[in-house]
Amino acid sequence: MTKIPEENYSAVFAGDRPELPKVGDEREVLTSFLDWQRKTLEMKCSGIAPERLSDLGVPPSTMSLHGLIRHLTGAERWWFRLQFAGQDVPMIYYSDEDPEQDFDDLAGDVEEALARWKQECQLSRDIVAEADLDQTGTEIRTGKPVSLRVILVKMIAEYARHNGHADLLRERIDGAVGH
Repeated sequence: MTKIPEENYSAVFAGDRPELPKVGDEREVLTSFLDWQRKTLEMKCSGIAPERLSDLGVPPSTMSLHGLIRHLTGAERWWFRLQFAGQDVPMIYYSDEDPEQDFDDLAGDVEEALARWKQECQLSRDIVAEADLDQTGTEIRTGKPVSLRVILVKMIAEYARHNGHADLLRERIDGAVGH
């Protein structure tokens, strides 16, 4: 077996994330990977001045860490509460008149946005804990059933994509790198 020198491995971002399972049942693996992605976003947003979380990336993009927090807060609510659990709750950081306000309108308090994101993540965890992976909700756009299993995979992908953006945004702010 080839031995790769330790210094050639990718840097690990400083912070405290639980180790991902190497084996486990489907629920454990899916929920662990989603929580790991959530924690990665939280780590990318920690240790810098709150006002810097609203720093934009590269024009013309309106992406910022603050915007990512707002966007993923809305995604948590959209997939778990609205579509899966069928709860009648308003959308966050969205209106028909301003569908991109999660990224475009950063007027709100960053600490409040982080707290709201953490609250939505916990509400999502609670919903997942009470449901079977085969249980379905209804996609609002199509009216078709969607299983909790699929939603968990979609959310892992959503966070992974946006954590890639968060990597670049954080590096631009203070040079911190790592996965």
